Amino acid sequence: MSTAGGLSRRRVAQSTDDEERPRPSPTPSSSANGSTTPPMALHAGSAFEGGSKIAYDPRDLMQDATDEVRMGGKMPRLTIMEEVLLLGLKDKQGYLSFWNDNISYALRGCILIELALRRRIALSKDPNRRRLPLSERLVEVIDERQTGETILDEALKLMKMQQETERLAVNSWIDLLSGETWNVMKIGFQLKQVRERLAKGLVDKGVLRTEKRNFLLFDMATHPVADVRTKESIVTRVVTLLTSTTSAVPDTALDVEGVQCRAARAVCLVCAAYTASVLDNAFGRLDYEAREAAFQRCDEILGEFMVWPFGSGSYDTSSSRRRQQTRIAMGSDSNGRESVLGLVQEVKREAVGEEDVGFELVAGVLEVLSKLDSLL
Repeated sequence: MSTAGGLSRRRVAQSTDDEERPRPSPTPSSSANGSTTPPMALHAGSAFEGGSKIAYDPRDLMQDATDEVRMGGKMPRLTIMEEVLLLGLKDKQGYLSFWNDNISYALRGCILIELALRRRIALSKDPNRRRLPLSERLVEVIDERQTGETILDEALKLMKMQQETERLAVNSWIDLLSGETWNVMKIGFQLKQVRERLAKGLVDKGVLRTEKRNFLLFDMATHPVADVRTKESIVTRVVTLLTSTTSAVPDTALDVEGVQCRAARAVCLVCAAYTASVLDNAFGRLDYEAREAAFQRCDEILGEFMVWPFGSGSYDTSSSRRRQQTRIAMGSDSNGRESVLGLVQEVKREAVGEEDVGFELVAGVLEVLSKLDSLL
């Protein structure tokens, strides 16, 4: 019978006996080499294959391979924002400290860092930019393709839209995304409920779960840790990086093999966690002296990577209250200094040339985050 669309479907006549007779279960088909192929494999690209994938575009796979080559590796499972949030979450209670005022601002900075490491944004290649402080140099979108992460794609869309009229500086973008602006015309750039959206994303990835918790006058959704191994691996990487005494960066301090910018991501993670005031949760296994030494190491790493080029040594952290205390109590640590310098060299190997404006943007974000009140 012809359909309205002009297509026809041919039906094969069957006897009544065939219709009433139960059909045999499908059997695997044999190939020429004697191997059997399960029936599901015959439906290539259908819902039967793999149990979930319906279809795919081969061009997507080619694009993913191109991205891995261009950016020096595959994308990590978790973004830096998600890892910082995980460090701040209480494992069983599933919520952040109510007294932490820094994490929201730090997460917005992590959005810029993640986009820069994914080669979506960078600083404008204007030679005159060197006359300005890092935090005041202009940001531009160099690749507007989506990343697959909702928050990153939303921020990238806002930046692309703003770029059509005016380019903004690093500190301006962090202020706008966090809502710290007096310009009512720019209030639409604020990213709202970032912590809750990141937590729900981690629920989708199987790292957290959702529960409802009663806080006297109201109920609140909490997100306790469901995958303890994932958070434990993040804590191990952070602690290893901040307690290492060798010039070579330990492999256990980095993400899994093949992830792009492994050393740079490790640096950004510890610095962002430090400025977000969530490192205390990672140091539960350390004694007092080791904890203070780890904080000092993190302060030194932040000092070397919030300048450009990295490791230029022009940053003085004498205003840091924490480092002043540890200097008096513990003195200098030559092995720790060698470890920091080794980390600088490792990150420089991941840069694209000496004028990597993406890494330069990362330095600008870390400079902004280093000025949060809790670090002074």
